Amino acid sequence: MPRVWISIGSNLDRERSIRGAVRALRKQYGALVLSPVYESAAVGFEGAPFLNLVGGFDTDAPVSSLTATFRTIEEAFGRMRGGEKFSPRTLDIDLLTYGNLTGEIDGYQLPRNEILRYAFVLRPLADVASDDIHPLVQRSYRDLWANFEHRSQPMHCVQLDFGRCKGSVFI
Repeated sequence: MPRVWISIGSNLDRERSIRGAVRALRKQYGALVLSPVYESAAVGFEGAPFLNLVGGFDTDAPVSSLTATFRTIEEAFGRMRGGEKFSPRTLDIDLLTYGNLTGEIDGYQLPRNEILRYAFVLRPLADVASDDIHPLVQRSYRDLWANFEHRSQPMHCVQLDFGRCKGSVFI
């Protein structure tokens, strides 16, 4: 089964939403690999800081099924759609990679372009999948992070029940 990596973020009712998402994902997909949790400023709008992390699990569920499940979990935690793309949210779960698939699959672009654009996605991905290779640029996430200009996107690690500031957590 391929490994999928997802990003999980929240800037409204952050800790409850993140913990709830992890519980729901674990119930649906089993054991998860989780990165440390990072706090960073909102990007693209004025708003409360976000908590972000990356999770991984093995699955053979199709992309369409995964994204539908993620939307259901988001909605269960009060996510409202239809507003501006860059706005406050209780929960945001995005599929980053699905094995080595590339291109548009089930209407979803893989790998997600945010991996190469945002520190709050690349850093936690590099924490848990450091030796994995980005399927388009053919460089490891460790190397991509080491060469990423992250000073313009400051963030810091936050301790949660399951998130240590060093290493990954398997739950």
